[in-house]
Amino acid sequence: MAKNLESVYSSDNNMNSTTLSKDDSHETNYTAIAQSPEFKELKRKKNRFILPMSLFFLVCYITLPILTSYTTILNVNAFGDVSWVWVYSIALFIMTWTLSMIYVRKATTFDQEANDILEKEKAGGYK
Repeated sequence: MAKNLESVYSSDNNMNSTTLSKDDSHETNYTAIAQSPEFKELKRKKNRFILPMSLFFLVCYITLPILTSYTTILNVNAFGDVSWVWVYSIALFIMTWTLSMIYVRKATTFDQEANDILEKEKAGGYK
């Protein structure tokens, strides 16, 4: 969970102090959060999303050098003078951008759930 660092500056722009949150009256109990069912569910959701996506990404990227080094399957022309290796390479760029956009959208929901868990802890929900 990301922390927002808030720096307090004096009139001459020298940094006087740095705090981890705007509300210093409450210390966050990370042990209680880590043991909560909500946090465990969030970790499970993140792992179920990130692991398959990462494996898919790595398999697709590792496949190109393997196919070009040990086979001639991608040397065949797809259309005109453009071979399948170029088509595969361009598809990797498209895949990378697509996976990045999917991850950013999903990470936003994970961040919201993490903020909800933090707010519940600040309200005294994990005592």
